[in-house]
Amino acid sequence: MGNTEGLTTSPKDNTSCKILEDYMVLTEPEKKAIGTICLLAGPATLMENVLVLGLIATSVTLRKRPSYLFIGSLALADVFASCFFTISFLDFHLFQRCDGPTAYLFKLGGVTMAFTCSVGSLLLTALDRYLCIHQASSYKVLLTRRRALLSLLVLWSITIFISFLPLMGWRCPEVRTPCSSLFPYISKGYLTCWTSFILVLLALILVAYALILWKAHRHASSMNNLQGAAGKGQARMRMDIRLARTFGLILLILVGSWLPVLSFMLVDVSMILNHTQKRAFAFCGTLCLVNSAVNPLLYALRCRELRLALLQSLQRLCGFGKCLKSTKALNPTLQTTEDNCPAESDDDALAMTTRLDSISEIVNNQQG
Repeated sequence: MGNTEGLTTSPKDNTSCKILEDYMVLTEPEKKAIGTICLLAGPATLMENVLVLGLIATSVTLRKRPSYLFIGSLALADVFASCFFTISFLDFHLFQRCDGPTAYLFKLGGVTMAFTCSVGSLLLTALDRYLCIHQASSYKVLLTRRRALLSLLVLWSITIFISFLPLMGWRCPEVRTPCSSLFPYISKGYLTCWTSFILVLLALILVAYALILWKAHRHASSMNNLQGAAGKGQARMRMDIRLARTFGLILLILVGSWLPVLSFMLVDVSMILNHTQKRAFAFCGTLCLVNSAVNPLLYALRCRELRLALLQSLQRLCGFGKCLKSTKALNPTLQTTEDNCPAESDDDALAMTTRLDSISEIVNNQQG
């Protein structure tokens, strides 16, 4: 009698499996392709971002600076994304696990929280660079460590609340029509709100970087006129072009990773998607994971202080000898960690633009 009860499947479980089977649309070759992408990008994303978190946490100077607190928040969000997305995605599409509404929405909430925090941290990083160049003289006063931590607390609190709203009750009331064609148990109203929220964050990031480039171009032109030397003016403009290339690459990867997914979500709100479109969405979803793998290379390891911290960590691991000789010449540059702005690669173009801002203000005051 007890064995019979143990083998009996409840009608509720059967209903959940029937609902989820409509979303398991991948063919066997597609499962292998997506599984390969996740198994490559997932561990790589995890290791990269854990490395960034470790470097920031073990450096006293870096973890005191707001810029690196935002980069640390980005790395933490991407660590969660590499774990939650990879496990949930493979568990659902490859192993076809039939979870109940509570278990499924909890997993989906973790994925939503990770990616939302990742985009939110990118916005805070963009705003940090905006303040660095537009308010260079008062940057340290405006953005203190306490304010940076408070902004991160607000970001993570809002993100966690929004991400787990379906688990708290905002789900589709019926089995079929009000539900999303892409996510089981998710109402189209919630999907509309979350997609709009992410689009607003991305738009603010674009605006922040556009204002940074405008300010950099204006000061490069003004310093060209003030210096009067053609050679120096051309060097300033080259700095301006390097900034444009760097930010252009950042925005291209960001928009290219998120726009396909958000486009499918917007279409899902207005119409019912077929199986071919659902399969395409599954592949587009992996772009968000790839974006999390690229973020450390774009935002963290391009910073000189983090690269030097990495070299020092390798030096401690290697001990003395060749590692000591190869990094000894680079150690004095660590004193730049007290500068106002985060050091960028490509000859520190952003920090150089900030210096131009200060020089321009002095010249204007003298002329006034």
